[in-house]
Amino acid sequence: MTGETIAISAADGETEAYVARPDSSGTSPGVLFLTDVIGLRPRIEAMADRIASWGYVVLVPHLFHRYGSAAEWAPTEDLLLPEARTAFFRSAMPRARTLTPDAVRPDLVAYLDALQSLQGVTPGRVGVTGYCMGGRLALNIAAARPDDVAAVGMFHTGGLVTDDHDSPHLHLVGIDAFVLAIHADKDSSLPAMAVAQFEHALTGGGVAHSATVYPGAPHGYTMSDLAAYHHEACEHHFDELKALFRRTLSG
Repeated sequence: MTGETIAISAADGETEAYVARPDSSGTSPGVLFLTDVIGLRPRIEAMADRIASWGYVVLVPHLFHRYGSAAEWAPTEDLLLPEARTAFFRSAMPRARTLTPDAVRPDLVAYLDALQSLQGVTPGRVGVTGYCMGGRLALNIAAARPDDVAAVGMFHTGGLVTDDHDSPHLHLVGIDAFVLAIHADKDSSLPAMAVAQFEHALTGGGVAHSATVYPGAPHGYTMSDLAAYHHEACEHHFDELKALFRRTLSG
């Protein structure tokens, strides 16, 4: 497995992206990895490397390029410390909220094009995996490019049901990907009623899916650099994501 940081096109300029490739020669299916609000960092690169080891080329774009480089966006202190975590999110969340569905979609299209144009990516449909806010972005690109996205994994994704006109659960029609959603049991951003509403919307939109709630898992359960990390839930997510991509991606 090899990894490198490259520059790719975004909607109105360039951004950084981490690319992880399998050791096997020839071509491999592509996977677009959409991060949480904390962005590109060692934990994310390690997760991308693990997915690549299954036989995929994984592209992880820096989503917040309008606010500087990935290094400038990343936390400067250990987020296992409560005070550091509070300070980072106080600064990051207002800026992250500027990535509204309409605003971010041109970027997502550019990232998908960049993935499909990478050397070594098998022509055809790709997989997308998203974490926290990245899960909402994964649904967005699956709706924008249904002919290109075969599978969506979304994990501890909050804010799926809101009172806004652009609530994600209102914009699922047209998605032709299988959607795997593993929600967090202890997630205040997605209470039980919202979990039920989201699954109802998937069914009503004709979206093939599997939506479950991992018991006892908090929001952010896949991220080992956060206090929310839940090892068993994280390993379950990797197992289910690997099986999803094996079923849906050619190569």
